[in-house]
Amino acid sequence: MKLQRKNRLRALSLGAVAVTGALTLTACGSDDTGGSTTGDSTASANSKIDCGDAKGQLLADGSSAQKNAIDAWVKQYTASCKSVQINYKGGGSGAGITAFTQGQVAFAGSDSALKPEEVAASKEVCKGGQGIDLPMVGGPIAVGYNVPGVDSLVLDAKTLALIFDSKITNWNDKAIKALNPDAKLPDLKIQPYHRSDESGTTDNFTKYLIAAAPDQWKYEGGKAWQAKGGQSAQGSSGVAQGVKSTEGAISYMELSYAKDGMTTVDIKTGAPDPVKATVENATKAISEAQVVGTGKDLALKLNYTPTAEGAYPLTLVTYEIVCDKGNKADTLPATKSFLTYIASEDGQGLLADAGYAPMPEEIITKVRSTISGLS
Repeated sequence: MKLQRKNRLRALSLGAVAVTGALTLTACGSDDTGGSTTGDSTASANSKIDCGDAKGQLLADGSSAQKNAIDAWVKQYTASCKSVQINYKGGGSGAGITAFTQGQVAFAGSDSALKPEEVAASKEVCKGGQGIDLPMVGGPIAVGYNVPGVDSLVLDAKTLALIFDSKITNWNDKAIKALNPDAKLPDLKIQPYHRSDESGTTDNFTKYLIAAAPDQWKYEGGKAWQAKGGQSAQGSSGVAQGVKSTEGAISYMELSYAKDGMTTVDIKTGAPDPVKATVENATKAISEAQVVGTGKDLALKLNYTPTAEGAYPLTLVTYEIVCDKGNKADTLPATKSFLTYIASEDGQGLLADAGYAPMPEEIITKVRSTISGLS
């Protein structure tokens, strides 16, 4: 069934958050002014956050695409729930799922839903239950580039496929010229960057190429990059840095990493005009997603070939992966409390300013209900 487009949520003022390294935010023992605290976990900077019995350290790992969102959420949550420490290591979707199925983290972030074999592995750590996918963060996968003198660039799926398969190797190639007749394209080698780690962003980017350019992109897809050539870097921050520091570079990354002067590609779709990578345009496409998960699992099927005006085709949804049953008793209160907050209207309201798209109302309502029943 098609999802209803979510009403625009209240935007909150939020500064840019650094994305290097693992984050450990803790407010234990001090308040925002440096004074001592009473230790009351419900002494709240945001009275709408229900800390409940949450306490101790919460370990998580996974999607680097959602790292900026997690950082923003952790900052707000730990300001309220001062007896909780949250360490989210954005090591990539593959690393997060591995850590989850090995019982090393309370929850994981992944830009791809669990595969059947991963669900089977999760049953070893989710006693009496299994891992489930909770869609929490949406947004566009931006294609950032570094071509001096080119401030606007239009590409389509076919051309992107040939660029990332090292079949188009120079920026003044006739295929790029045809899409950009007014641009002064230089005689400059193209330097495509891809993720070196297993990545849900890679999975979604290649799903788009498979769906929209099947004759040009002959690879199976998945979290691991399969095409030959190009340069690689670790994480979304790694490929973003590669583009910023290398003339002629191009790569795919979550929109929040395509900042600090980086220019992004407008994607030509079946709509009359090319589509820019914006939160609003991604939301138009994500609203066409279908729920394909069963039971409590809320995995989505995205439409990578939208034709509606302004619908950006290169999107991803990041899932928080958690046990439906059999969560560890010492981390369950904090897990439920934190996930409840990030799925709340306030939590989702932080996303737009951080460069992400909130989940449509129809799906986030199901997410909230599922979280309340975790055990």
